[in-house]
Amino acid sequence: MNVSQWLQRHRRSVLFLLALLAAGGLLAAFKLPVGLFPNVNFPRVMVSADAGDRPSRQMMLQVTYPLEQAVRRVPGVVDVRSTTSRGAADISVNFHWGTDMNLAAVQVNEAITQKLPELPPGTVLSSKRMDPTVDPIIAYSLTSNNVPLTQLYDLAQFQLRPLLSSIDGVGRVQVQGGAQEEYHVIVDPARLQADGLSLGDVQHALASGNGVQAVGKLEDRYKLLLALADSRLHDASQIGDLVIKATPTGVVRVRDVAVVTRSTVPQWIKVTADGHDAVLLNIYQQHGGNSVQIARAVRQALATYKTPAGVKLANWYDQSQLVVASASSVRDAILIGVVLAGLVLLVFLRSIKITLIAMVTVPAVLASAVVLLYALGMSFNIMTLGGMAAAVGLVIDDAIVMSEHIVRRLGESGAQSRDVAARHSQVLHAAMEFFRPLAGSSASTVIIFVPLAFLSGVTGAFFQALSLTMAAALIISFFVS
Repeated sequence: MNVSQWLQRHRRSVLFLLALLAAGGLLAAFKLPVGLFPNVNFPRVMVSADAGDRPSRQMMLQVTYPLEQAVRRVPGVVDVRSTTSRGAADISVNFHWGTDMNLAAVQVNEAITQKLPELPPGTVLSSKRMDPTVDPIIAYSLTSNNVPLTQLYDLAQFQLRPLLSSIDGVGRVQVQGGAQEEYHVIVDPARLQADGLSLGDVQHALASGNGVQAVGKLEDRYKLLLALADSRLHDASQIGDLVIKATPTGVVRVRDVAVVTRSTVPQWIKVTADGHDAVLLNIYQQHGGNSVQIARAVRQALATYKTPAGVKLANWYDQSQLVVASASSVRDAILIGVVLAGLVLLVFLRSIKITLIAMVTVPAVLASAVVLLYALGMSFNIMTLGGMAAAVGLVIDDAIVMSEHIVRRLGESGAQSRDVAARHSQVLHAAMEFFRPLAGSSASTVIIFVPLAFLSGVTGAFFQALSLTMAAALIISFFVS
């Protein structure tokens, strides 16, 4: 039994399998993550260190160099690069492509944590993997003509941030700009020296006199209650009344050696929107999240939130618009290609049945290609959608060529006037006759794009998604045609 006879005998099973594959692609399309870029595991971990206002040379000797030595001992490290400035250091730890970055990030974090006790007191360390989720997917600005920046910051930090953080798929919400209230204690060195005190004494008095401390437990009516001593400071007068030094001749309070004023935290970065000082809300997605759904949920949550009078909430960046635009371009390419291919077949072949078969081929092939994307853990992004858009023309070409060849063979043999079995046999014979030329045509196109998947670096990571999508669509198109 040859292939033609086998296909003729199992044609219903083959058609059912193709229909099942297309239906699976439609279901998988609703489960695939959607993002601007492919989910690429960049082999890099960034370590940031903040040590206050230390000079850059001192920062390099006491912070940057010890951290570099610590991360170099992590297995798989290729090179380490650092940038040191006053009070800050950024260290880039690079690995080989293909490294398990989840494990690498944990090992880097463990290495710098073990080094933390040897660093200057007050040093703050943080590490993060570099991937497409390091940039926000949607951002908003808060501006006002009459509401102070301190209130705008409190609104973003304590109301909007918890609201948006509860949305499924949101990794974190960052608040930038605005102003945070604080009290400034401006010490007079002369008065401090006259009383025999130092800045450390003032600092100790402020730290010990501001806080909540557990002082014991109480039993009352079968309940165990925790007793707390609340000495938190609420205004400038309470700060000024703190005792720095007590002697038999009297006490020295903070107001005796310093001036306490209400002010804001110094800001080294100025944030503006629409020509006004502003507070920004940057929303980041989790790794593998659906940026379109997250952006839609954020817009719905903010639409139901009632902002205070005089506060303007504006969207100034939305990454999901680029993804939606790419999806729309693919949709338009499919529709235009299907319509044009249908018109060409209808004009030259004058067969509505064959025209409809060819028009159904394109969406069925692309839906089947989605199954491969889902199996490989890929996502809808500008690269995979671009691969689909580029494959539309090639899929249509295969459908037109195969349909034209089958119709021509039917016309030459006169099988159109015979029974159904004879027509089926002639169609399969024509298809098998054209099998080798169509296979060579599809294989040549696939061979051109497949090597892109083996490129190294960022280029290979991005073009891998494009080449695999096009190759999958062309291979499935070959078998469907």
